[in-house]
Amino acid sequence: MLEWTQAGDGARLMMLVLHDDAKREYAYGPASGLPDTHVGTFSNELLLEATKNAWIVISMKNDWKRIYSFDQ
Repeated sequence: MLEWTQAGDGARLMMLVLHDDAKREYAYGPASGLPDTHVGTFSNELLLEATKNAWIVISMKNDWKRIYSFDQ
């Protein structure tokens, strides 16, 4: 889907959310050394592809101040 989006004309936004905040939400990988779970997958290959194509990878742990509305 991101490859298709990137191929279009005009302004485009290609981003992925890395679920890496086990304390506030959930963490899964195996990219970035995170656990490889049955709940979700963010593979090392996907991370390499994102880096190669300059896609934005958003870290829930480092980039989000709040995840849920009840978070302080």
